[in-house]
Amino acid sequence: MFLFLQSKAEMWSFQNLLFTSCVALRCVISAVGVIHVTGYVGRDVNVSCSYDQGYESYEKYLCQNDCRSDNDVLITTSHPVKNKYRIHDDKTSQIFKTTISDLRSTDAGKYWCGVTRIGIDIYTEVKLKLVRDSCCDTVTKVQSYEGHSESLSCPYESQYQNNLKYICRGNRPSTCLQQALITSDTKQNGRFRLNDDKVLGTFTVTINNLTQSDSASYLCGVQRNSDLDVFSAVELEVKEWCCVRSTKVNGTVGHPLTLQCPYPPQHRDNRKFLCKGDHRNNCTDILASQNRFAIQDNGSSSFSVTITKMQADDAGTYWCGSDSQWRVGNYTKIQLSVVFLQHTSTLPSTVEMPGKTSTQVTDAGHYVGYTAPPLLLLLICLFSVLVYKCKHQKAKDSETVMNRNAQNEDALEEVMRVAENNIYESQEVVIYSNKETAELQNAGNDCEDLGEDEPDLNVTTEEIYCNGNFHIAN
Repeated sequence: MFLFLQSKAEMWSFQNLLFTSCVALRCVISAVGVIHVTGYVGRDVNVSCSYDQGYESYEKYLCQNDCRSDNDVLITTSHPVKNKYRIHDDKTSQIFKTTISDLRSTDAGKYWCGVTRIGIDIYTEVKLKLVRDSCCDTVTKVQSYEGHSESLSCPYESQYQNNLKYICRGNRPSTCLQQALITSDTKQNGRFRLNDDKVLGTFTVTINNLTQSDSASYLCGVQRNSDLDVFSAVELEVKEWCCVRSTKVNGTVGHPLTLQCPYPPQHRDNRKFLCKGDHRNNCTDILASQNRFAIQDNGSSSFSVTITKMQADDAGTYWCGSDSQWRVGNYTKIQLSVVFLQHTSTLPSTVEMPGKTSTQVTDAGHYVGYTAPPLLLLLICLFSVLVYKCKHQKAKDSETVMNRNAQNEDALEEVMRVAENNIYESQEVVIYSNKETAELQNAGNDCEDLGEDEPDLNVTTEEIYCNGNFHIAN
């Protein structure tokens, strides 16, 4: 029994030695047939291994290290899913494929594709290399403008003349082909067109009718079947068409306004125009439809458009220029705002013109309409003061008359008393009364020119004389 166990142990030892030798020998013999695989960190990678005909029904597997322990075997076709590994055997094409998901830096290294059989298994060496899922160290930058067309050039090596070419948005090579905007198989896809010049070794992708949303990073890709695709990076910036010159101007209803439009010296003899609309591709030539707009060429650098009398509906977006081809830099975008005149202000309106100093716009009627009312108000105030003084004088005189009347009554009582005592003193009373009456009459006549009634005196000269005669008779 002991001899049998010893013999068995020696046999296993011999088999292990033979296996190790065969594996090492295979590594040496099949060094030129090593399968090189490159994957992106954080993504998936496929390891494809072929086998000879007749082994379709045999078990296949992927292992690491020397494949001697169970821990070295990562996955088998008997159990096709394990952790982050999946395996599939395509018996028709005699290729089994192993997928490794969520790659990490520790996954890089040497693997073996194995086919189980009686005796020594069949092995194929696999070397896995990992790279970052980004591209590239060199980036070609391209600038263009809204509404224009732009071509992105993508060079490639001559051995890839017949390979698939494509372009995608972003900088992730691992998903570029799946998210391709256009490929060399389709050549035309909406606004995108691809042309491949195999002689120059460059394929060109043209994007028509650019918008600012087309500003992005792009990857030009060339597909390779046995390794990662080859990429070159392009960064496209699409600017606003009018960003070279743009200005804002304010105007006042009823007032004139002048707009300044510069142009290049080489456009001196070109037709100058002004059009109105939210977008340059859809604007109306305002000079042909409005006689309130007058154009004047100021020389070799600018022309001006004068609006003789602003209206509320003149507000909006204007485009002025000298190039019918709408090339960038030859036009000015003007945002015109129109306001109504404020009655509380008599200052002339001032607007800023592009490239000019402040221009004062004055309307003579503006001053006439707002200086006349203060003059009228001054006349009314003067008239009111005169009336007030006259009435005040009248009230003062009336008070004086009333005081004098009261004094006359007291004087009359005194005269009557004195007349009773001495009849001869009545002549002095008459003289006194005549004097006082004359003064009262002069005071009462001060406002006769203003049409006022004379004051009503309570005592008259006749009454005084009658009283005197009465006392004398007695």
